[in-house]
Amino acid sequence: MSRIAILGAGAWGTALGISLVRRGGHEVTLWSHTAAKAAAMQAARENAAYLPGVALPNALNVTGDLESAVKQAEVLLLVTPSEALRATMNTIAPLLTEDQVLVSATKGIEDETSLRMSQVMEQVTGRAGKQKIAALSGPSFAQEVAAGMPTALTVAAADITLAQQLQREFSSNTLRLYTNEDVVGVELGGALKNVIAISAGIVAGLELGHNSAAALITRGIAEMTRLAVACGGKRETMAGLAGMGDLVLTCTGSLSRNRTVGVELGHGRKLPEILAGLHGKVAEGVRTTTAALGLARKNGVEMPITEQMAMILHEGKSPRDAIRELMSRPGRDE
Repeated sequence: MSRIAILGAGAWGTALGISLVRRGGHEVTLWSHTAAKAAAMQAARENAAYLPGVALPNALNVTGDLESAVKQAEVLLLVTPSEALRATMNTIAPLLTEDQVLVSATKGIEDETSLRMSQVMEQVTGRAGKQKIAALSGPSFAQEVAAGMPTALTVAAADITLAQQLQREFSSNTLRLYTNEDVVGVELGGALKNVIAISAGIVAGLELGHNSAAALITRGIAEMTRLAVACGGKRETMAGLAGMGDLVLTCTGSLSRNRTVGVELGHGRKLPEILAGLHGKVAEGVRTTTAALGLARKNGVEMPITEQMAMILHEGKSPRDAIRELMSRPGRDE
């Protein structure tokens, strides 16, 4: 049995907590950065803000006491928004012991540094070689995981024995985990697919048809793969759950917040209005777009879809103009 602390009580963190408690064999604590929200969740046994209508198991403890949650845990599952990860890590770093396992379940890239989440964790903690650090990613809507619908994910760690340990401890009859040593590919797959999902939403919002959507997804995975390989990831990882699997889900599923942002952009709405309508929920692709371009420039990688998305999101470019430019690019081999 493991004592697991989940840091981040959004929809995904809550769903993982429900899944781990349902599996049995663990003591699971869910930490919310707001003490009042934690108290409300603990009393009502529901995360009304992010996962309404889903009952929290009685065995899932919800707290706003970060120090207590961290000190009692053997495994720390980080599920904060990417922009909050460094601050959270800075807070908990003095509390950590060498034996504690850190697992990132955040699908993003740090905006200013273009670092992956495990790199932020390694930098703050000084854990060379990603010792006791892993990443969890793959095609997963929080609502479906919380409901117990069959889901397959990838857990990656430089130390494969750590990935295998987490595979054993997290897997259940509704959650199946596959191991991978390619932390770079798994993390970049989970982050970059959000950018492509926004563009897929734009295609849907503009009613450009299934041909356009298929082309966008296919060229999107090519773009993702180029960057992942340039950063040291493996091409085959991008053909798996953390790459193509997560991309297809996020580009086509109606529960995808990133796709929803794109759909609304295609309908002509402005980004600030769309984000305000999410009521605090995060569409990671909005931030990841800029960070991904920074990473691409460092590695000399061409990312035309991501470039157009950055201009739409941050420079007010017309989605139709962006599509027109992508379609008029010079011909090339596939």
